[in-house]
Amino acid sequence: MAQINRTRLAALLERERADYEAQNSGSRAVFDAGRHLFGQVPMTWMNHWSGGFPVALDRAWGNRIVDVDGNERIDFALGDTGAMAGHSPQPTVEAIVRRAGDLGGITTMLPTEDAEWVANNLSQRFGMDRWSFSLSATDANRWALRLARLVTRRPKVLVFSYSYHGSVDETFVVVGDDGQPRSRTGNVAPAVDPTETTRVVEFNDVEALERELSHGDVAVVLCEPAMTNIGIVLPEPGFLDDLRRVTTETGTLLMIDETHTISMGWGGATKAWGLEPDIVTVGKALGGGIACGAYGLSAQLWPKIEAVVGEGADIVDVGGVGGTLAGNALCLAAMRATLDEVLTPEAFETMIDLATRFTEGVNEVLAETGVPWSVAQLGCRSEYRFCSPAPRNGGEAAKAHDGELDEFMHLFLANRGVLITPFHNMALMCPTTTVEDVDRHSALFRAAVIELVG
Repeated sequence: MAQINRTRLAALLERERADYEAQNSGSRAVFDAGRHLFGQVPMTWMNHWSGGFPVALDRAWGNRIVDVDGNERIDFALGDTGAMAGHSPQPTVEAIVRRAGDLGGITTMLPTEDAEWVANNLSQRFGMDRWSFSLSATDANRWALRLARLVTRRPKVLVFSYSYHGSVDETFVVVGDDGQPRSRTGNVAPAVDPTETTRVVEFNDVEALERELSHGDVAVVLCEPAMTNIGIVLPEPGFLDDLRRVTTETGTLLMIDETHTISMGWGGATKAWGLEPDIVTVGKALGGGIACGAYGLSAQLWPKIEAVVGEGADIVDVGGVGGTLAGNALCLAAMRATLDEVLTPEAFETMIDLATRFTEGVNEVLAETGVPWSVAQLGCRSEYRFCSPAPRNGGEAAKAHDGELDEFMHLFLANRGVLITPFHNMALMCPTTTVEDVDRHSALFRAAVIELVG
């Protein structure tokens, strides 16, 4: 296998950093001017972009971004799934303008006809019977976890090590090198040590799952059907079937977070893989860029919730399962238009074909050069990792992180007109992505790898 020359990598990194600085003086000025901003950016995660500062947005459409320096780039990051429908898709924009302008009433604490339409559409996609809305998948997860604990009368949650479910407190727990649970490194001042609220096992480990659920104190397993925020980690054959079997046998609810795995298709991984969860959560992609989220409850679970709500749980005021802006008129108008006219079955079919082409392009380069990396595809999402074979769980994926290679690849692409997700090496296709866009990435990926191996 070809080996990366680390001395050469260091020199290439210096070149790419200098090129990035030279191309983006206007963006640098915007960053330097942000003295009243925490981290000099409007949301601290924006500091994940390589190069010391993020490019500053001027305008965007489809899968194109133009920054304040006039640089146009192909966008495979797409707001880390938030813009999976593309930037400002026309049907969504028209619905937003109509709701905010012609009709008025952005948020009123009143229902609209769009709400039932969206809930019915989500039911068709994910198979859940009842839906409620939030402003993010994080809140959808938080509120659904409360309902799971309410109905099971159990205190704990189980997650997979290095899983990602937004900023839900209970989920920042991993399996340490000693095999014991610990708070994830960098967890910011948790109110409660998550090892007290949460059991944690590695993804694809059925034996550990059975052991931890045997205690009988876990209300719900919260998981992505494939891990996506530590690189794509796919389920091994039979694992998801075992997950449903073990949760059922132990009286534990199964909650599937489709926020990223909606990339699998019209009904996400739930529909594509025939999953039977008790709860589904989803966010980001639903509103075409407008902040929103939702959680769905199965037909079997809903009557159980109804039965225990009458015992004193407050789900209509301050009991912890709602928010003033949730389900507002603007969000629902955006969701209806996006689901009805943009993220259609036909759109997903094309997007998945493009992701397959993207994945094949990466694999061809890896085979040609012998570089020991791997690539995984999840519907219209593809991601490469700096290791081979591909990681089978979150712990292995975390250990495969290589900060210098990560920065080099991101800068090499950005300096030549292509953006991939800053948190990792993910590329996402949207309805306006083209074959030419994918082939542009393939050519640049090949050039970058050849430079690395000399």
